[in-house]
Amino acid sequence: MNLCAALLLGLSLISAPLQAAKPAELTPGGFSVQRLQRLDAVVEGEVKQQQIAGAIVYIARDGKPVHFKTYGQQDIESGKPMQKDAIFRIASMSKALTSVAAMILYEEGHFLLKDPVAKFIPAFANSVVAVPAPAGSGQAYVTEKLRRPITIRDLLRHTAGMTYGSGLASAEYKRAGLADWYLLDKDETLEQMVDRLAALPLHGQPGEAFQYGYATDVLGRVIEVISGMPLDRFIAERITGPLKMPDTSFFLPPEKTARLANVYGMEGGRLVLKETAAKSDFVNGPKRLLSGGAGMLSTTTDYARLLQMLLNGGELDGVRLLAPKTVALMHANHTGDKYRSIDGDGFGLGFWTIGDVGISGEMGSVGAYGWGSAYFPQYVVDPKERLILIFMTQHRPAGNSTLNQRIKVLTYQALVR
Repeated sequence: MNLCAALLLGLSLISAPLQAAKPAELTPGGFSVQRLQRLDAVVEGEVKQQQIAGAIVYIARDGKPVHFKTYGQQDIESGKPMQKDAIFRIASMSKALTSVAAMILYEEGHFLLKDPVAKFIPAFANSVVAVPAPAGSGQAYVTEKLRRPITIRDLLRHTAGMTYGSGLASAEYKRAGLADWYLLDKDETLEQMVDRLAALPLHGQPGEAFQYGYATDVLGRVIEVISGMPLDRFIAERITGPLKMPDTSFFLPPEKTARLANVYGMEGGRLVLKETAAKSDFVNGPKRLLSGGAGMLSTTTDYARLLQMLLNGGELDGVRLLAPKTVALMHANHTGDKYRSIDGDGFGLGFWTIGDVGISGEMGSVGAYGWGSAYFPQYVVDPKERLILIFMTQHRPAGNSTLNQRIKVLTYQALVR
C-alpha cells in the first residue's frame, strides 16, 4: 500500500462512526443480569460437585423480586428438584419471629426493655453464675450472685449469660437435657423447659458478654406469660396470620409433609442424607415444646414477607405490626464491641448489625442486618439499598463450606445501580 492510500484509509477509519459498547442488561431493580449469572454459576457448581443438595436464592429490591431461583434437589433419592414452595426447618431464623412478637408487646406497654425477666418468670430471681473454682478445690466451678438482674433486653441481644449448654457447668446442662439448641424431640412444654433452665447456673454475668443460647426460648416464655397465649398461637394471630405467611409454623400438618425438604450434610467429604419428613420431629415428634429460638418452619416467600415488613419499617400491604422507631431500635447495635463476626460488628434486638463495613470486613452496607440458621441459610435486610436477600437450604453439617457467606458477596457485586 502506498502512502497516499494509507492516508485515505486512516481518514476513512477516523470518520466512521464509533461502534457503541453494548450496555449491560439490568433487572428492574438495578442488578446486572450478567453478574447475577455469577451467583447462579457458583450455586450450580456447588450442586454439581455434590457439596450441597439444593437451595433457593431470593433477592428483592423496593419490594419487588429481582431474582428468585431454585437449584439442585429437594429430594435426591426420589429425583425431586428443589421447589419454590419447599418448606424448610429454619432453626435460629425463628428468632426473628420471636423478637418481633416481643416487640409487639413492648409497643403495647407491657414492659420496658430494662425490666427484669424475673418479673414474669420468678424462677430467674434466684439465678447464679458459674465461675472458676479456686485452684486445688477439686470442683468444676463455684457460683456467684448476679451483679444485676437479667433483663428482657438481655434476652433479645444475647447478653443474658445463657449459652446452649457450653461453659463451666456444661455437665449439669447435659444432665438436665439442655446441651443443644435442638428442642423438638422433648415431650414437655416451653414452661417446663424454661423452669428447668432457670435452676441451672448462668455462664456469664448479665450484660457483660454476648453469649448465644437459650435466651430467645426464654423470651418466648415471657411472651406466653404476658399474652396469656401459647407462643404458637400468639405468633399465628399477631404475625404470620396478618402478614399472610401460611406455611410458617412450629409443626407440620400431614398434608404439607411432601413439601418438607430433606436435610443433607457432609460426612467424610461426601454429601449424605440426614433427615427426611418421615424421620422429622416436625412431623412425627411430640409436638409440644414451642422453641421460639430454633423450632420453626417456613418457606422462602413466607420469610420474605417478614423481612419486607421489617425493611418497610414495620408495615406490609397495609398491615402494620411495628412502628418505624421500633424497627430502627431493633437493628441498632445494642452490644457495643461485644459482638464481632463475619456478618457484622454489632448485635441488635434479634439480628447482627453493620455499623462499619471496615470492621465487619466483608461486603455490605452500614445499617444492614440479618442472621442465619444451623441448616446453613442466611438472610440480609439492607435499608440503604432497599433490598432483602434470602438463601434457603437444608445443609447440616456444612463441612468447611462458606457458600452461605459468599452468597452475600455474589448478591452485592451484581447490584450496579
